[in-house]
Order: sequence, then structure tokens, then C-alpha cells
Amino acid sequence: MSTEIQTDVLPLRILALEAYYGGSHKVFLDGWIERSGHEWTLLTLPPTKWKWRMRHAAVTFAGEVAALVEQGDEWDLIFATDMLSLADFRGLVPISVRNLPAIAYFHENQLTYPVREESERDYHFVFSNLTTALAAEAVWFNSAFHRDEFLDTAKVFLRRMPDHQPLDAIETIRAKSAIYPPCIQPFDVVAARADGPLHILWVARWEYDKCPEQFFAALDLLAQQDVEFRLSVIGGEVDRQQHPAFKQARRRFADRIVHWGYQKSHSAYEQVLNEADVVVSTSNHEFFGIGILEAAAADAFPLVPPRLAYPEVFADTDRPGCDSFFYDGDEHTLCGRLATLAARKQQGDLWQGHPNRARQAAVRFNPAALIPARDTALSAITRP
Repeated sequence: MSTEIQTDVLPLRILALEAYYGGSHKVFLDGWIERSGHEWTLLTLPPTKWKWRMRHAAVTFAGEVAALVEQGDEWDLIFATDMLSLADFRGLVPISVRNLPAIAYFHENQLTYPVREESERDYHFVFSNLTTALAAEAVWFNSAFHRDEFLDTAKVFLRRMPDHQPLDAIETIRAKSAIYPPCIQPFDVVAARADGPLHILWVARWEYDKCPEQFFAALDLLAQQDVEFRLSVIGGEVDRQQHPAFKQARRRFADRIVHWGYQKSHSAYEQVLNEADVVVSTSNHEFFGIGILEAAAADAFPLVPPRLAYPEVFADTDRPGCDSFFYDGDEHTLCGRLATLAARKQQGDLWQGHPNRARQAAVRFNPAALIPARDTALSAITRP
């Protein structure tokens, strides 16, 4: 049990279940456990074959938990994420575990997670998310946008069912929902940006819902206007389906590329963030926006559309006389904003006198503030 962040709550014994222990899921739990005032037992499964994880995790974890109970292990609370069917798990474990209060944390959900064609969506997983939320004493989302999108879409989904539509379940879930965002690690030292052309960063997945074709179209327009810029495109994992725009863009912008592809170490990832002047999102889907906020914490200027979770995470960041972090419209609007920032950098005034503005937005998600609040919330759920 770490004492890095002090809390004034009595320590609880937490049974944490993560059926997809990788990426942001892993970072979320590892960072919390490292700084928590509670004692954790963490059971995990590898971050591959997500559909199989959702189908077998309840059975697998129930067997592991039963063995631990036989050894004399006890807990005060269950913390599970959306990749586990919590209702199935509670039906399979010993009664001493079944009766513990449980929190379901939604990093994402299978009802509104993007698919290229709606026919690809497996409604079994959708309903598994719904029963997980119903089976939990508390349901936590990483953003209010995520909560509202999930619950509103779930109502539409249930109304399409032929009969026995459990519409009351939506308000039941809403009533026990809360927002607990992930943490954004602060950057202790932010390197001075190099002189020269504007360094533009892409940090999202290389998939269709991130709309990379709009991003690269804006860069094409920028190049046609003879605006000098450098480019780093990271975040693409080799085991995911990649949008073809990336292969084409790598050829078109070869002479401007500084970094390309997935960064295998966190130090390499941080280095790229520390070098970039501006980070861009063109996404049509974002439950929170960790990558954009991490770049902002490293003093990259965020350019994001005024939709999804972005208005929430960048709330109250506009300043009189300063360029907004939000851009409206299509690639032409984005190109115009990038051209303006390129000119500002050449003039030595990228931030218009407010160089820490993006970092201040990310500070709201500092572990020193968020983790004690989460710890306290766990304690509140266990109170009679």
C-alpha cells in the first residue's frame, strides 16, 4: 500500500477485476493502486481477443476468486470494468463475494463504441454492459459525455426490442452513476520547443472513427499554401485495423515526418509530446481524450472539435484575446487554424502570452486531486 498520496479514509480490501489489462485500462488501475490508501487484489487477463475476454472472464475470474476464498482471502468491495459481465460473475462466485458491494467502471461501452457498419455490432455484448451496470451498486464513467451517450443510446436500443423492454433500467443506472475521469500524469520538465516550422502531432488510434482523412486533407491544403510544417504521427498499434490514409500520407509527407508509428516505450512517447507544438484531433468518437490531454500536459497546443468529450475536458479554457482550442468546420477550417499557429510560432508568439494554458487544463486531472476522491468514494459505497 503506497503512501505517496495521503487520504483520510480507513483502508479497504478491494478485489479489482480487469479483463483487458492493457493500454489505458492498465494505466488507470496501476496508477491508482500505486497511490491508493486501500489494499488491492488485482486479477487480470491479457489485452487481446476482446470478444473472448468478455465471454469467458466471468467464469475465469470466478474460479480464481473461489480458490483465493479457499485460502482465506476476504475483501470489502469489488471493482470491475466494462469488459467483465459482472452479473455473470456474481452468480458464479461464493456467496461471501457475491454479497460484496460492486463498482462497474466504464472506460468504453459496446453500444456506442464505433463500428464501420452497424451490422457488425454484437448486441450480446451491448446487453452484457447493461446487465453489468444493473448488477453494480455504483456505475462510474470516465466522462459525463460517455454516461449520457451510453444511457441515451441504450434507451433507443431497448425501444427497438420486440417486447419486455426494460426501459426503467436506464433511469436505475443513471441514478447510481458518477463521473471519475482517468488521471493525466504531470510532466515535471517540458523541453523547450525547437525553432523552425510548426511541429504538428497526431496521437490517436489509426482507425476510421478518428477521421484521419480529414486531418491529412488539412495538411494537404497547408502544403498547397506553402506553409512549412513538420509532422509526427504516433498512436497506431500494429495489431489494429489501420485506416489506409496513413500509408498514403507517409508517402506524401515523407520529407516533413519527424516521428512515425507506435512508440514502444513511455519515455519515447513523452519525448514526442515534448517536441510537438500543436496536437490535433479530428475524431468522431472519443469517450475522454487521454492522448490529447497528455500532449496538452506537455505544452502542446490542442486543436479539437467542439463535440464528444472535448467541451467537457477543455471547459473554461478560452481566454479573451487568445485563440480557442476548439475549431469549427471541415479540413478548410482546420487548415486555417494551423496556418495561423504556424505564423504565430514564426513570430515567437504561439501562445499569445499564456504559455501554460493547455497544461492548466490537464492539471484538473492530476493524480494528486483525483485519486483521493476515488478512494473516498470507495469508502462511501461500503458504508451501511
